[in-house]
Amino acid sequence: MRDIEFALADYRLTTAEIIYHLPDHPLLLQTYLWQEFDLPPSFPRLKEFLDFWLISIEGKLHSVHLAHAGPLVFNKITTPLFACTLH
Repeated sequence: MRDIEFALADYRLTTAEIIYHLPDHPLLLQTYLWQEFDLPPSFPRLKEFLDFWLISIEGKLHSVHLAHAGPLVFNKITTPLFACTLH
């Protein structure tokens, strides 16, 4: 999906800090950062990733911290009113 399609569909840049137990040393915690465009408040892409994690990755989840940005905005392109070249 292109950026404009994400913006029109109200997707937001979403960051999840995933803290998990190391498989070989369960008392130690490790951090993984996940960042994608996702659709609040249901966050289907994050849920899909966490389902994949539970099935495929050995590290047991400890916690997930979530943050998301506001709506995507695009800058306007403007042309200069005056241009000159100095030598």
